[in-house]
Amino acid sequence: MDWTEQIPALFLLILTIIFIWKWGSFWNRSSKNLPPGPTPLPLVGNLHMMDLKRPYRTMLKLSKEHGPIFRIQMGFQKMVVLTGYETVKEALVNQADAFAERPLIPIFEEFTRGFGVLFSHGENWKAMRRFSLSTLRDYGMGKRSIEDRIVEECSVLIKTFESYQGQPFETTTIMNAAVANIIVSILLNKRFEYEDSTFRKLLKLVNENVRLFGSPSVMLYNIFPALGSLLGARKTILHNRDEMHAFINVTFIQHLRDLDKNDQRSLIDSFLLKQQEEKDKPNGYFHNENLKAVVGNLFAAGMETTSTTLRWGLLLMMKYPEIQNKVQEEIAKVVGSSQPRIEHRTKMPYVDAVIHEIQRFSDIIPTNLPHATTVDVTLKGYFIPKGTHIVPLLTSVLHDESQWEKPYQFYPEHFLDSEGKFIKKDAFMPFSAGRRACLGENLAKMELFLFFTSLLQRFTFQLPPGTSEDDLDLTPAVGFTTPPMPHQLCALPRS
Repeated sequence: MDWTEQIPALFLLILTIIFIWKWGSFWNRSSKNLPPGPTPLPLVGNLHMMDLKRPYRTMLKLSKEHGPIFRIQMGFQKMVVLTGYETVKEALVNQADAFAERPLIPIFEEFTRGFGVLFSHGENWKAMRRFSLSTLRDYGMGKRSIEDRIVEECSVLIKTFESYQGQPFETTTIMNAAVANIIVSILLNKRFEYEDSTFRKLLKLVNENVRLFGSPSVMLYNIFPALGSLLGARKTILHNRDEMHAFINVTFIQHLRDLDKNDQRSLIDSFLLKQQEEKDKPNGYFHNENLKAVVGNLFAAGMETTSTTLRWGLLLMMKYPEIQNKVQEEIAKVVGSSQPRIEHRTKMPYVDAVIHEIQRFSDIIPTNLPHATTVDVTLKGYFIPKGTHIVPLLTSVLHDESQWEKPYQFYPEHFLDSEGKFIKKDAFMPFSAGRRACLGENLAKMELFLFFTSLLQRFTFQLPPGTSEDDLDLTPAVGFTTPPMPHQLCALPRS
């Protein structure tokens, strides 16, 4: 064989060696103190050790062996895991700017194309986050106007629960629809009926993607992107994104037709007006790709975590009927038969404690969203290079044994002092912290309080006939978030 025929193979081999050397030099370029960690195997790294369905469980075990800061390797991807309240706070809060980026993860880069808020980078992220925060506030986040909308939605949700007349039913779609209508009112200035086929389709697209983002199939794609064409989950995620974007496209065309700068009705209106104002600016950020991504991000984030937390809440009330009784007694004492409002929260310390404990115990996003370092940084004596993929393990904060008396039990007294007054806990971080903390934290807190108290005021939640509290499975389902396993409940009207 002519040696020239071997040049392509030889060239590929050289490139591979350079690639592996580059990855190795990422950590070896400094003699400074690097975080410890398990020894990686060639090609797969530490993949063989991971629980692919619930990787946070493996990370918790590794932290017991290697300490609160350790490194792991997934294929060629090196990452540093931060565990425990003190470590996560030091990174995300005390050194917020240094840990403010997102890493380049194949599925998220392909899904977002660098646009939107959740997984965008640099100046695009700053511009979209600034716009989203200010516009959410403009349209009522944290204000009486959005409280009124939530109260109206509570009444629809209550009627829907009543329609089952105490018979068993599954709550996922109903709860998703109720919560989603609040963010939809801000994004589109409308609400959907729960049976609306378009609305149900949008909810299904979001639910399926959130589940698939946390699947072993997608984890393997992120580690070995060349496998993409073989893994069906990636294809489904991108197809679902395109369907969601098609809906948003039609919607913002309708809004553009009726746009009036003196009568802005929704976040889409505000974005389109900003787009017109900056149309002559080169390299501006208010283009259609960012609009689709921001609306998609806010719709998914505004629906998924809050509705999942509420579903955990009702499940836990069935599991612990004595806690449910105490919640109902306090609601009856403070609110009576009138509609619960935000002003009642400070007068209901036990209810407030129970809601906080539902968030802590349900641990909705155990691995947190991934972060990346913007500069070389030293954290608790360890050197972490710029561009490192960081996992600030939220589950380790919400179950930190130095912060919580009974970290693995459902125990509302975590948030009560000896006199029964509500107390804040610094280690309560379900919304993460720092520069990338949840945009809609204030909205979510308002929704959780109003939906939960309204439902517990009107219903007692019980297991379907023939099942007992011992039968209730509190193991979370697999996904990017951790919803409860599918279950039914009975909502018995209270007299």
